[in-house]
Amino acid sequence: MITRLFGRQPFGLAIAAPYIVFLAVVMAYPLAYAVWISFYDYVFAAPGVSLDHEFVGLANYRAALTDPRVQQSFVNIVVFLAINVPLTVSLSMVLASALNAITRWTAAFRVAFYVPYVTASVSLIGVWMLLFSEDGIVNSILGPLAPSPSWLVNDALAMPSIALFVTWKQLGFYILLYLAALQAVPRELYESASTDGAGALQRFWHITVPGVRSTTLIVLILSIIVGANLFTEPYLLTNGGGPDGASSSPVLLIYQKGIQQGNPDVASAIGVLLVIGVGLLSLISTRLTKES
Repeated sequence: MITRLFGRQPFGLAIAAPYIVFLAVVMAYPLAYAVWISFYDYVFAAPGVSLDHEFVGLANYRAALTDPRVQQSFVNIVVFLAINVPLTVSLSMVLASALNAITRWTAAFRVAFYVPYVTASVSLIGVWMLLFSEDGIVNSILGPLAPSPSWLVNDALAMPSIALFVTWKQLGFYILLYLAALQAVPRELYESASTDGAGALQRFWHITVPGVRSTTLIVLILSIIVGANLFTEPYLLTNGGGPDGASSSPVLLIYQKGIQQGNPDVASAIGVLLVIGVGLLSLISTRLTKES
């Protein structure tokens, strides 16, 4: 009876139980509650006050999908992912391979790449604004070639600038993932390929890339999830998604509509649509990686 209820490893289940409860309370319940809210005319009420919430079906989803600001935010995220994900995968793999090959100052280089990841985004955003503001260091170097309007207030350059910032900040974490994966690739394969006359690029393409394929899938999915949850960067770098919504994100709109404007029902609908979109992108990435 115990085996039927708890499986063959009840001790393992007992160890995992706190984390299962944590996931249920922090993730599963809020997600289910958000799905429920998205089908009702829901407003926040004072503690202890009970309100009747009218069932409105798909009205909140129609309101979200027909809102030009919501449409723009999803387009912005597609632009962000189109820049961030390929850069993250390619740069982290190449840099990890380079770090794995060097024999001196290895720890120093690894720390240098990892420091931005563990540094608070607020402080790094201050540095980024110092670099890319209208009178910043980058524009001073470019001189007459500097864009006008400047990077973070330019409709065409605001979201790409944010994508570059997030890529730089997150890169250290993904480099460590690839470094761990590279330890499992036998050195003998590289030595045999070198003996057969394969160059560095051939060894990278035919040994490194296939050898870390499972890690590449993890990096793909994680970078998609991180990008879809973009909030801090447009909120601080471009003053809440400016200029004119060119750098807004769905999560930023969820905050604005749900908290600032008091429309949690529409905000929940946007959140559900975002979860579905991220799930589909992750599924497509998994399929494409396995087929390759």
